[in-house]
Amino acid sequence: MVERADNQSLPQAEGWHSDGEEPCVTLDAFLAQSNATAVRLESDEDARALIPYLDRLKLIEIAFPAFRDGRGYSSARILREAGYAGELRAQGDVLVDQIAFMKRCGFDSFAPEKPLNPADVEAALTRWPQHYQTAADGAVPIWKLRHG
Repeated sequence: MVERADNQSLPQAEGWHSDGEEPCVTLDAFLAQSNATAVRLESDEDARALIPYLDRLKLIEIAFPAFRDGRGYSSARILREAGYAGELRAQGDVLVDQIAFMKRCGFDSFAPEKPLNPADVEAALTRWPQHYQTAADGAVPIWKLRHG
C-alpha cells in the first residue's frame, strides 16, 4: 500500500487502478510519447529532463533501488525547486528512517517494497516539528521563527 504523508492511502503504483490512477511510464517512453501524466524516474536518470513538462504531470515516481542510494533525494529537490506541484512518490527500498528526510526533499507519498508500520511512519513525520534549514517542503526554519 502506498503511504501518503497526509495519512491517506493510495493503491500500488503498478498498472491501472480502480481509482483511475494512470500507470507510470519510463522516462524514455514519456519523452517519446509525451502525453502521459505519470512517469517513473530510475535512480540513474536526470530529473531535469522532465522540467519542460512539469505543468502536465500529475505523478512522478522516483525509484530507490537500495536504501543507501540517495540520488532520488536530489531528483525530488530538483523537481520541487523547478516548480513541480503534483504528487512525488518515493518507490522501492524506502525505510521508515528515511521518510522524514524524503518529505523535506519534496516527497509526499511513499510506496515501500516492504510494508511500514503506520504508527512508525506517523512518528517519523511528527518527531521534529521544527527544522534548522530550509528545504523543498517549505517549512520555515526555527531561526527565522525566532529572529524574524
